[in-house]
Amino acid sequence: MIDLPWLEFSHLKQAPGLVHRVFSREGGISKGAWESLNVGLSTGDDPKAVRENQQRILECLGVSEAVWLNQVHGPDLVVLKQSRDPDPGLSDLPPADGAVTDIPGLALMIQVADCQAVLVYDPQQKVVANVHSGWRGSVGNIIGRCVDLMTAEFGSDPRDLLAGISPSLGPCCAEFIHYRTEIPETLWQYRLDGRDYFDFWALSRDQLLEKGVREKNIENMAICTRCNAGRFFSYRAGRITGRFAVGAALVLR
Repeated sequence: MIDLPWLEFSHLKQAPGLVHRVFSREGGISKGAWESLNVGLSTGDDPKAVRENQQRILECLGVSEAVWLNQVHGPDLVVLKQSRDPDPGLSDLPPADGAVTDIPGLALMIQVADCQAVLVYDPQQKVVANVHSGWRGSVGNIIGRCVDLMTAEFGSDPRDLLAGISPSLGPCCAEFIHYRTEIPETLWQYRLDGRDYFDFWALSRDQLLEKGVREKNIENMAICTRCNAGRFFSYRAGRITGRFAVGAALVLR
């Protein structure tokens, strides 16, 4: 198995039936602004390098099959179930910013560069979700929609869910000078001390809490990508940049 630098959420690491990794920008073959473990095909990087980087990540996760979503900063998620067709159509998925599955061995991959990747795992029903939530996703409450979807499609109890928020743009750097036209007034409570900075980490936590996820089951890595642009890709730090990967898969039975 290939060895790459990665982080884990402490509570997900201890949960049986799941493998997950939060990768950095290190350990790949991309050059220039995309150095080195870029997994974003739409960033201007060499597609061959991106494919090699993606393959290295899957080998590190210990899986051979993965879903790389066509992320569009929207509120939609796709559901991939064992009970559906043997071939769930992984190569022809609609644009979406989150995926939920009960299929063992299938890695759900999110690519980010300041946005949040939010992992949600149900250790009781053996269901995992991976969500891409930028500010537009936060406004559309894609995280809350994910919890609702897990409840409706798989019978998850929100009190059982374990959630993790990846490295992403922290309140120290989340400046929105046009927030009056971009962010609904109902979310201005997350604005910091009269400044044009927002705490989207707190918003994501609250969106999980509102759906019944227990506070003790929510872990935020609290690593700002812009402040750590040498370790993680950050769009705010450099508009031409790559995307780092966050992935999770149910362990093959």
